Amino acid sequence: MSALFERLQALFEEGHRADIPDLLSDERFADAERVADAAVLIAVTDRPAPGVILTQRPAGMRDHPGQVAFPGGKIDPGENAIEAALREAEEELAMQPAHVRVIGATDRYQTGTGFDITPVLGVVPPDLPLEPNPGEVDAWFEAPLDVLLARENWSEHEVFWRGATRRYLEYHHQGFRIWGVTAAIIANLSRRIEYRALFDA
Repeated sequence: MSALFERLQALFEEGHRADIPDLLSDERFADAERVADAAVLIAVTDRPAPGVILTQRPAGMRDHPGQVAFPGGKIDPGENAIEAALREAEEELAMQPAHVRVIGATDRYQTGTGFDITPVLGVVPPDLPLEPNPGEVDAWFEAPLDVLLARENWSEHEVFWRGATRRYLEYHHQGFRIWGVTAAIIANLSRRIEYRALFDA
């Protein structure tokens, strides 16, 4: 068992012992009768300076075209969130489920576009030979975990959407714009994991 996995698992469990009432969500923008369950994989690379694997969706996709995202998608009948996240990561990036050491599922995030997403945190070996599926992934990259978990690195913006003001976070990494749902899931995770404790260990 790697030192990163042990520290991350301990902080994850500690951070989930209490309820946090004000986590980010777009539930107020969603149609409650048209919500689909989905799952994403937050894959942390096991290296001295850990990263998070992210993808950029093709511009022609129906949902969230061109946006940066975690590997993930809808939960199929008979699956749980962990199984779906691992399956989607394999379909999108050829990431073998056996390479993912799952820590657990964290806070669900409801999007304004009709998805109830369960993020699944896991640790993967560094430098896996990932192969993006061109039908689902334009590109993939790795962003530093410590940078993503530090809220001061994110800028906050507002947009008028569906009759109301929607606030969202944004961070740019090597030409990739990380914002919206992906940014909100990261921000919620940062409320559960004390990143200074992770990197000072």
